[in-house]
Amino acid sequence: MSKQFRFFEQVNRSFDSAAALTKHDPRMLSQIRECNAVYHFAFPVKRDDGAIEVIHGWRAEHSHHKLPTKGGIRYSSKVSEDEVKALAALMTYKCALVDAPFGGAKGGVRIARSDYSAGELERITRRYTYELKKKNFIGPGVDVPAPDFGTTAREMAWIADTYHSLSAGELNALACVTGKPVAQGGIRGREQATGRGVYYGIREACNDEELMKKLGFDQGVAGKRVVVQGLGNVGHYVSKFMQEAGAVLVGLAEYEGAIANPDGLDLEAVVSHRKDTGSILDFPGAQNIKISAEALKLDCDILVPAALENQITRDNAPAIQAKIIAEAANGPTSVGADEILTEKEILILPDTYLNAGGVTVSYFEWVKNLSHVRFGRMQKRFEEGAFRRIVGAMESYTGRTLPDAERADLTRGASEEDLVNSGLEETMALAYATIRETQRRYDEDVSLRSAAFVTAIDKIALCYEDLGIFP
Repeated sequence: MSKQFRFFEQVNRSFDSAAALTKHDPRMLSQIRECNAVYHFAFPVKRDDGAIEVIHGWRAEHSHHKLPTKGGIRYSSKVSEDEVKALAALMTYKCALVDAPFGGAKGGVRIARSDYSAGELERITRRYTYELKKKNFIGPGVDVPAPDFGTTAREMAWIADTYHSLSAGELNALACVTGKPVAQGGIRGREQATGRGVYYGIREACNDEELMKKLGFDQGVAGKRVVVQGLGNVGHYVSKFMQEAGAVLVGLAEYEGAIANPDGLDLEAVVSHRKDTGSILDFPGAQNIKISAEALKLDCDILVPAALENQITRDNAPAIQAKIIAEAANGPTSVGADEILTEKEILILPDTYLNAGGVTVSYFEWVKNLSHVRFGRMQKRFEEGAFRRIVGAMESYTGRTLPDAERADLTRGASEEDLVNSGLEETMALAYATIRETQRRYDEDVSLRSAAFVTAIDKIALCYEDLGIFP
């Protein structure tokens, strides 16, 4: 039986493989890979029935090369110190790749969200925030959480409110957390950000003529057969954007099972069916797959694991039929599986890049909170006035009057969501180009995962070199 590595060890094995390609000081590399600080605490919470339960929580700050640190908070019965350290490390490399000015962090509370009422979740969230504040593990310039598995904008609103109540008079208190509701200082486009970022990353790879030729594919997303594992926030939006771009959803998987149809599945119809029945199973025209993980083995062009870590392992990797694996989740592929997939010449779009849409838009929200002005507010009206003058001049010169609908479309100024999506698209495109440039600089046989790690390591190392810490 093959050895099963712990999650943080798996991340560090990927780091070590990439670090060996660089010429950086080994002492610096050792500092970069280590987790700077972990805070584990336990606190009592009163349940609705009056019972007292002890809740365990963690916050890991992996790297302080830039501050604040940044990373989500997950609520899951499987949360552990190893998991938050691994996820914090991935956040460090993710932020470096997309030039978000943060060190990596991650938090978790060991609960199954579905076992608790809204009132109990609020008490847990507010106490968790209090514990973080007490030990200086949260703050606009210290450590900025965000949503993750099992948490939503509602929990972020509770965190912001609790932090504000503990920090009377702090002007930038709202910037202590991102992923908040828009009315509470959030930003438009954040809900879709991670899924949209995954789509942009897949699109960049599918438009890469050199890579697509190597795989025997035509360029572009259109027509490619896709299987998505996980229909949470990320999986839902990845599926939506891929389908809108012309991809064919041939398989969808959730915890209760999976469904498949080689002719394609209508995402919104599946979502509606699940809302009505409580399950994606028995969707009209689709084949039921009772064991959800079996969907990973379906015949497709692109497999998108958008659930949790360690979904593709040595055990199921040999049966994977996809030519592209797009890691929408954090750490969905084990080290052993990675080796098998590489031998099979399957292209892996790594999580450190592909999953960076969430932190990119969280960065925009953080900046918005610090600047105290909504994106687009300063220029939208001015742009529309300028566009109207340009269109008016064109009409005057040509003698043609545009229809009202066409005129309105041409003269529309950028909204906050327009600017957020544009910034995210630019970020993902630039990061992909940088990773590919790194890959070419070393060797085409170097995987995109290693190239992404090397790119991140180079950027982090530059920070340490500028500080003169490792002369």
